[in-house]
Amino acid sequence: MILIGGVSIALVVLTTVIHYEVLRLLSTVLPLLRTAGRAKLIIVILGAFVAHASEVALYAVAYYVLSRYLNAGTLGDSSPINFTRCLYFSGETFSSLGYGDVVPHENLRLLAGVEALNGLLLIGWSASYAYIAMERFWDDDNLKH
Repeated sequence: MILIGGVSIALVVLTTVIHYEVLRLLSTVLPLLRTAGRAKLIIVILGAFVAHASEVALYAVAYYVLSRYLNAGTLGDSSPINFTRCLYFSGETFSSLGYGDVVPHENLRLLAGVEALNGLLLIGWSASYAYIAMERFWDDDNLKH
């Protein structure tokens, strides 16, 4: 359980840093682009998507390593774990979609709960950033017409 707690804290910190750096990069680059506000908003959405996909992949690697090499629990049935199942489970957990077709067992349940909360916070952060960017670049488009 201490191992899972440490991995959970490390992943929350790492995903927060990734998210911060992606949004900081967008904040630096977007004002320099000489393009329509609509195009800038697409860049914001794609940047946020890349950040979230990276964060989901990090959690998937953690599930895979913890399950396969450290015997911290299983995902789904008792068949051998594969990375595809870890990636799928991580994506549905991060987004709080929760189909329930893959269920964590043993200590991986704690990591799944942390990932759901972490994903909720980071998705909210992306949404608020996208709203602020839209508000800013929307006005740029209206001034040009």
